[in-house]
Amino acid sequence: MKSLINDNFLLENNTALNLYNEYAKDLPIIDYHCHIEAREIAEDINYENITKLWLGGDHYKWRLMRACGIDEKFITGDASDKEKFMMWAKAVESAFGNPLYHWTCLELTRYFGIEEPLTILNAESVWNKANEMLKSGELSAKSIMRKSNVELICTTDDPIDSLVFHEQIKESGFESKVLPAFRPDNIVDIEKDSFASYVAKLESAFGIKITSMKTLKEALISRLNHFENHGCKLSDHGTEYIWYGKDLSVSSDDVLAKKMSSPDVKLTSEELTAFKTDLMLFFAREYAKRGWTMQLHFGCKRNVNSVMLNKAGINCGCDIITGSFDFVTPLTGFMDQLNSEGLLPKMIIYSLNPTDNTVIDTLCGAYNDGTVSGKISHGAAWWFNDNLLGMEEHLKSLCAQSSLPCFMGMLTDSRCFLSYTRHEYFRRIFCNFLGSEVERGRFPNDKRILKYIIERVCYRNSKGMFEG
Repeated sequence: MKSLINDNFLLENNTALNLYNEYAKDLPIIDYHCHIEAREIAEDINYENITKLWLGGDHYKWRLMRACGIDEKFITGDASDKEKFMMWAKAVESAFGNPLYHWTCLELTRYFGIEEPLTILNAESVWNKANEMLKSGELSAKSIMRKSNVELICTTDDPIDSLVFHEQIKESGFESKVLPAFRPDNIVDIEKDSFASYVAKLESAFGIKITSMKTLKEALISRLNHFENHGCKLSDHGTEYIWYGKDLSVSSDDVLAKKMSSPDVKLTSEELTAFKTDLMLFFAREYAKRGWTMQLHFGCKRNVNSVMLNKAGINCGCDIITGSFDFVTPLTGFMDQLNSEGLLPKMIIYSLNPTDNTVIDTLCGAYNDGTVSGKISHGAAWWFNDNLLGMEEHLKSLCAQSSLPCFMGMLTDSRCFLSYTRHEYFRRIFCNFLGSEVERGRFPNDKRILKYIIERVCYRNSKGMFEG
């Protein structure tokens, strides 16, 4: 079978092909949002087989396999790794239009030199060749990052993380920078039954009893300092809804005390708003003072399938787009209060709902103040949208409502080392988007300007978050 991955892949005209080859192809990768474990890099892990590397923890693939009627035994169950791989081949060979098909082809080609698309007919030979390469050590964690031209990544780390593995990576002299990103969802999500036990862990990391919002914030400042000392420049917050309120009848101190005295108590909406508003404003002010960028992801309803949650746990592929809700009122209230205080941090805003694209682009425009390019920016097409259609619609909205060269570009949002090819996937789509507009006569074929746009979006904007 003819290789799908060739020089022209996703590049539909000569202008697009030239733009990709001349300006995008060889740029280093800055992967500022991923879920790679720093421990695996520090240990330069070698995976036992391609299933361990490729399918373990990948809920994108698990969703597709379930949709194809594949039994859970072969997804998260007790089937052998080879059986799971064979079932993945069965699912993906006919995944027409799904980005997983393209990603699978890219990953096999770029890392294993296997150019033929994966099918149930060649799955045995792919299994054998891939595993031979893995056993040789040539595709260890660090080797994959070198091969991918990765300059810097940000892992996603809880405030209580010691960051010891980040220290080990730095001390090893590894060429790629591996920096932590501060993800404090566990302390913001006071509605969860696990909140009180998490506070106990934070107390242990901080070394002082947390009895009030004041001591909680002192503990968090200690952890923020710890992260800053390890090169952290970004935070990340994931929430289904945006929480913000003023002149509430309850205080965050009262809410914290209530939850700590009764860990199973169900808090009211006003109580949740009071606590989350206070804490999120605190975090944003701290980020502004430190010059960090605040990432805000919202619009994801998690674990909607309780049967599957009980069977396979969280992050098993049963999260969905929340749907339409008013995020504009609380988000603009939150941002406007910070802006009025002179403490609005740099922000990257992501909604999982693609119908929010234009709203977010106009919101970003309202709070950019001319102090820095793209101070408030619309994040990359994310999760259910990091595909050909989602990226193109996202780019169209950016162009129509904002300045395209200010876009922060692609990220993997992945747990797998092979996912760095998603940057190639994006760069090809991006160059095709630009090249097609040039070919239609909608933008001049000015190489200087086109190079400027491509280098900024695909590399320089994200790199700039870590400079200075």
